[in-house]
Amino acid sequence: MQKTSVNIKRMDCPSEIKMIEGLMENLDPSAKMVFDLESRTVQFYHSVDKDQILDSLKAISLPGDLISSQEVLDHDIPDIAPSVEAKTLKYLLGINFTMFVVEIILGFYAESTGLLADGLDMLADSFVYGLSLYAVGKSIAMKHKAAYFSGIMQISLGLLCLVEVGRKFYFGSEPLSNYMIVVSVIALIANLWCLILIHKHKDGEVHMKASWIFSANDVIVNTGVIFSGALVYFLKSNVPDLIIGGIVSLVVIRGGISIMKLSKIKKAEPIKESCCSSNCD
Repeated sequence: MQKTSVNIKRMDCPSEIKMIEGLMENLDPSAKMVFDLESRTVQFYHSVDKDQILDSLKAISLPGDLISSQEVLDHDIPDIAPSVEAKTLKYLLGINFTMFVVEIILGFYAESTGLLADGLDMLADSFVYGLSLYAVGKSIAMKHKAAYFSGIMQISLGLLCLVEVGRKFYFGSEPLSNYMIVVSVIALIANLWCLILIHKHKDGEVHMKASWIFSANDVIVNTGVIFSGALVYFLKSNVPDLIIGGIVSLVVIRGGISIMKLSKIKKAEPIKESCCSSNCD
């Protein structure tokens, strides 16, 4: 295995990183890379000849200057990003599944469609993080498949939420506003924690972008359920709970559609100039 350090002057944002990752996926699937956007350098741990890498970089309009190249042993290869991603995703999975159990149990007890919908949203997120965890270290194609199936799961559970809203609208319900508010505040704190954990990965690969979208949606949803709980208390009506349940369902479905669209984005074509350093529309 070789370690080759290359300075790529035009690598100044994640879009170039994506191009280089796609390049190496085809050129040397077993290769690992360490990116440093600040210094615009990449350390390649590879088995192909270094000249192949340099020539391929030129072909995608990202020419690089060779800094150094040397043989390294396997134990000298650093444990790169996937382990960090995996650790983050395990935290997210644990937080979301725990809140799913809490919100489903208390949602049924409180007869709140808002809590039930948010609980199912947490379950959808758990599936997403589980699939994303499976995708860590896998090929780019596998990561896109994981995001695509995450989107399908999100849409399916969103539709299930809508059915529950319709059922309670038809048969009636008496939601307990105090449970709605307290549980939603706890869920909001949990989701803010998730958002902090995933923030540094939000410009990463598609499966991590999917995780960011879900966490951001959850913060909005929790705020809405808290607000609807207050309205239920003051108005003595189940209508606010039914409305927020419907809104949560639509947010879940919209998030699923966004993920499916994201998973279908094709690899960027070679460009003459970086969109991060120029005025691209």
